[in-house]
Amino acid sequence: MDIKTPDYHSIEEFQNRSKKLKEIRDLGIDPYPHKFEPSHMAKEIFEKYSKKDLGHFDDAAAGETPLVKFAGRLVLFRAMGKNAFAQIQDESGKIQIMINRDLTKVDGYDVEKSKEKQSHIKFIEKKLDLGDIIGIEGNLFHTKKGELTIFAKKVKILCKTLLPLPDKHSGLADLGVKYRKRWLDLITDPKVIDTFTKRSKIIKIIRNYLDDANFLEVETPVLQNVYGGAEAKPFETHINALHQDMYLRISLEIPLKKLLVGGFNRVYEMSKVFRNEGLDKTHNPEFTELEAYASYWDYNDLMKFTEQLYETIALKLFDSTKVEFGPYTIDVKTPWKRLTMKGAIKEYGGVDIESLTDEELHKKLLETSVDRAKLKNATRGNLIALLFEELAEDKLIQPHHITDHPIETTPLCKLHRDPKEREKNIVERFESFIAGHEVLNAYSELNDPEIQRELLLNQVKKRLAGDEEAHPLDEEFIEAICQGMPPAAGFGIGIDRLIMLFTNSQSIRDVIFFPIMRPEE
Repeated sequence: MDIKTPDYHSIEEFQNRSKKLKEIRDLGIDPYPHKFEPSHMAKEIFEKYSKKDLGHFDDAAAGETPLVKFAGRLVLFRAMGKNAFAQIQDESGKIQIMINRDLTKVDGYDVEKSKEKQSHIKFIEKKLDLGDIIGIEGNLFHTKKGELTIFAKKVKILCKTLLPLPDKHSGLADLGVKYRKRWLDLITDPKVIDTFTKRSKIIKIIRNYLDDANFLEVETPVLQNVYGGAEAKPFETHINALHQDMYLRISLEIPLKKLLVGGFNRVYEMSKVFRNEGLDKTHNPEFTELEAYASYWDYNDLMKFTEQLYETIALKLFDSTKVEFGPYTIDVKTPWKRLTMKGAIKEYGGVDIESLTDEELHKKLLETSVDRAKLKNATRGNLIALLFEELAEDKLIQPHHITDHPIETTPLCKLHRDPKEREKNIVERFESFIAGHEVLNAYSELNDPEIQRELLLNQVKKRLAGDEEAHPLDEEFIEAICQGMPPAAGFGIGIDRLIMLFTNSQSIRDVIFFPIMRPEE
């Protein structure tokens, strides 16, 4: 079988490092040992010892200062005669180490067995490279300039690297490399480590918040016979064992509602969903979604609950409700401003919906940049939703709940309890907006099986008319509702967009470890 040799095998640096790897092995040293147990991480060492009077060079040389074991990647090396200074980087930061000609020993290295008869310090200088992962055991001290340093007594090779790190000054200028080879991005930019560390903390905060409110975390299928819960085009796949076409879920909604029917009062899932859509700064075809449903709640309860979630995250991360995001200082302190969709159009777009006919609304939209194809056969509800997008959405900088949407925006929501709004086909839905972008979708859930089936049949008509994102008819879901779903409310949050806000990231790709990339990137 003819397999093409990778391009990087022809790089001079790869060839030089491969030669060094062979020389290390020939000396009987294992360059990829099984285990090393650090006693501290860099951050812990600094927090514990940086302000203590540890002593100086002679004290560390005599072993009279604290002994630590530390492991990380070699990112800087300077030979200075009898001593060499290096920087080792782990997940939490960097620390300086000092290698001494007389006292530093390389684990497994025997000077007498080497052809060159190199000293231990010379072996480190000649056989190790920037990027190599090493373990250090030594004593802490402060240099004359006051820098906390490990006097290395033992050096152990943990991983000999065969490819160089990116240039430390220019870093990763190519965004395609930054996102495709995230490991390089993490190595070269501490801010990226911080972003993804915050991501993990945020997810834990969210889980704790929901758990404390007696929500049960559950898992539902990724592969579905019938997809639903959002207007989106799915990814299709096939199960060979069943000779059956399947879909990757576009939402978590339908199976979670079935669990409410089954008797669980409050459930949530935070997991991947998949939508066969475009890529931009706020969209990735594979993304993390949180959906939660509470029996006996309505959308008013959710407005309070979700805004308190954002406030909780901010306080736990920053001890403040104010969050810096791009050019804005966003204050997520509760309560958030509430406007109906029509009210938002009037306040931010200067258009009074109630005073205009359908034809006048259509004419208003022709004055905007709206896609003209969306106006074809648009109902009054469609026109209202489009006017909101065009005239108000980008002006919602500070947190807003936009309530009471036209029924055309979702087939899964309860009609408004106010008879006047109900006659106008307004539903009890709200979307939350920050910095001009939707961050949350929620509504009082529809649990009337007759109305639900009628609305999904309307979606089927839209599909037959060419709308690929309309809901399919899910008879099993309707059957479940026929057996009784209590009054309930549910919400969905795109976790990646939420993390963008709290990490001041302007692209969704900056908060997903390995985002989907176009081939040319």
